[in-house]
Amino acid sequence: MKQILLSGTCAVLALMAHGARAEDAPPTPFIVVDQFGYLPDAQKVAVVRDPEVGFDNDWRFTPGKTYQVVDTRTQAVVFSGTPVMWNNGAVDPSSGDHAWRFDFSAVTAPGRYVVRDADAKYDSAPFDIAPNVYKPVLVQAVRFFYYQRAGFAKDAKYAGAGWADGASHMRPGQDTEARLYSRKGDKSTQRDVHGGWYDAGDFNKYTSWTARYVITLLNAYDENPSAFTDDFNIPESGNGVPDVLDEVKWGTDWLVRMQNDDGSLLSVVGLASGSPPSAATGPSYYGPANTLATLNGAGAFARAAKVYGADPRFAGFAADLKARAVRAWAWADAHPAVTFYNNDARDHSEGLAAGQQEGDDFDRRVAKLQAAVYLFDLTGEVAFRDYVDAHYRDAGLYVHHANIDFNYEQNAPLLVYAALKGATPAVAADIRKTFADGFEGDGWQSMAKDPYGAWLGAYTWGSSGIKSVHGSIFADEARYGLGDHSKSAAVDAAAGYIHYLHGVNPLGKVYLSNMKAFGATNSVSRFYHTWYTHGSSRWDGVSTSQFGPPPGYVVGGANPSYTWDKRCPDINPGCGHAMPAPPYGQPAQKSYADFNDGWPLDSWEVTEPSGAYQTAYIRLLSRFVK
Repeated sequence: MKQILLSGTCAVLALMAHGARAEDAPPTPFIVVDQFGYLPDAQKVAVVRDPEVGFDNDWRFTPGKTYQVVDTRTQAVVFSGTPVMWNNGAVDPSSGDHAWRFDFSAVTAPGRYVVRDADAKYDSAPFDIAPNVYKPVLVQAVRFFYYQRAGFAKDAKYAGAGWADGASHMRPGQDTEARLYSRKGDKSTQRDVHGGWYDAGDFNKYTSWTARYVITLLNAYDENPSAFTDDFNIPESGNGVPDVLDEVKWGTDWLVRMQNDDGSLLSVVGLASGSPPSAATGPSYYGPANTLATLNGAGAFARAAKVYGADPRFAGFAADLKARAVRAWAWADAHPAVTFYNNDARDHSEGLAAGQQEGDDFDRRVAKLQAAVYLFDLTGEVAFRDYVDAHYRDAGLYVHHANIDFNYEQNAPLLVYAALKGATPAVAADIRKTFADGFEGDGWQSMAKDPYGAWLGAYTWGSSGIKSVHGSIFADEARYGLGDHSKSAAVDAAAGYIHYLHGVNPLGKVYLSNMKAFGATNSVSRFYHTWYTHGSSRWDGVSTSQFGPPPGYVVGGANPSYTWDKRCPDINPGCGHAMPAPPYGQPAQKSYADFNDGWPLDSWEVTEPSGAYQTAYIRLLSRFVK
C-alpha cells in the first residue's frame, strides 16, 4: 500500500473528498463523524485519528491546528477550533490509534456540514444537523422485522423491487404443518406455527428470543411513543396504529401459536434454508415446551397486554394475552426446570435450529423475575409484587455474568418495577441505588478510556448489540434520575454509543446495511444471511450485486475472537492460506470486515445480524428521535 504522510505542515493530497484515485485513498478515514448527523442541542464531537496499529498502520495523519465546520451548501465556515489530543498522545489499545477530539457542539443551526482540517485540506464525511435527523434511520431499522417475517409475502410496494418475495415456509410439511422433531413421521404432532420472525441470518425461530424482542420493542415504544408513527411503509401502515405495534403484534401472534393449552410454550422451530426464503422447500420441525421459553413468553404476554390494553381497539387481544401470561406463569411455577437442548446430542436433536436457546438455572431465575415484574405491572396482584421483593437479588443484580460487564437485560426490568406506584419503597430505592452504583465503574469511570466515546470492557461476538445496550444504561440513568451525574451528561454519554454505530469508530463505518440513500457515506455493504447469500448475483453486496441487502440491518460488529473453522486451512480450499485480516489479528475495534462467506470462513461471527442487536439499537436510537 502506498504510504502518504498527511500533516498540517505539508501540501497534501485532497484524497476521498477531493477526487483522489481509489488506490490512493486511505482504507479508513482520518476524521470520523456520525454520518447521519446530530440533534441541534446535542453534544457534537468529531474524532481525528492517526492509525498506529492494525491493517491501516501504513497511513499517518497529523491534524492541523485549525479545524472548521463548513456548510456544504454555502461553503461558509460556521465554526473554528482546535482538536484536543486524547490521553497525551498515547495509542488507544482498543483501536490502535492516536486520537484527537474536536468539539463543535456550538453549531446548532440546521443544515448539512463537514468537519474540515483547514491545513491539510481534508474533510470528514458530510452530515446533517436537524431536529428529526434520526427518524429516517429509525424507520429503516424497524423495517428489519418486516423483511424478517416468516410466512409473509414481501410485496414490492413495501419491500422494494429488489427484495420482493413470496411467503416463505408455507408449503405442505412446513410451518402450518410442522411436526415434533422427535416424531417426524407422526402426523398427530402436526402444529400450525407459522409467522414470527427469522431470528438472525438463519431462518430459525426461537421462542425465548422472540419474547425478548417483543418486550424490548414495546419498551422502546413506551419510552418515546412519538418516535413511532404509522408511516414506516409496511403493509399495515395507515391503519391508525403505530407501525411498531403492528410489527410487535406479528411477533406476539406467533408466540400465541407456540403456546400449549396447559400454558407452556414450545421452545423452537427449525426452518429450511433458501435464497430467497420462498425457495426453501424442506420441512419445519419444532421442539417441545421448556420452562425458559414459557417464562419468557409469560413476560412478553404480560408486557404486550399492558401496552395494547391502553387502546380500546385491542381490548380483546389484550385480555387474551393477560390470560395467556397468567397460564404461562402457573405452568412454569409448577414446572421450574423443564429443559430442552436443540441441536444437541443431550436431547438427540442434532440439526434442529442453530443457536442454543436453552439456558441454565440463572437464566430461568432472570426470566421468572422479569415475568413477575410485568405481571405485577399488568395485574397489580400482590403475589407478583411479593415475588419480586423476595427474589430481586436472585437474578444476580449487577453481578457480572456471561462475560458481560453490566447485564442490562437482566436488570432493566427491575427499574420498571422500581418506578411502579405499587412497588415496595425500600426495594425500589435499593434497586435504583444499586443500579447506579453498579454502573459507576463499568460506565462512568471508564468513559475516558475510549477516545471514540463508546467504551466497552470487552469486544466480543455481537459487540454492536452490546454497544446499544451500554448506551441504554446511560439513557436509563437520565430517564430515572439515577446516580450523581446530570441528566444532560447521561444523555450525552448514551448518544456516544449511537454515534459509534453511525461512524464514530476507527473504521468510519456505519454498522447498518446499505444506508447510502439515507445519508451514510460508508455503511455495511454485505453481511452473513441465508437470503442475501455469498456470491448471489442479486444480493451479495451493495456494489457487487444487483441490489445488495436491504437497508437497516445492524450487523454483529467488531469481534477480536473471530476465527475460521479450526480445521483450516487444510479442510477446504475456501479457507485460503490464512484467516482474513481484518477481522483477524487486529486491535479490538478494527476486528471487523464486510464479508459474508459461510463455512469455513464463518463470517457469521462478525457480520451476522440478529433480532437482539436490532432491538437493542432501536430502543437506544428511538430515545433520540424527536
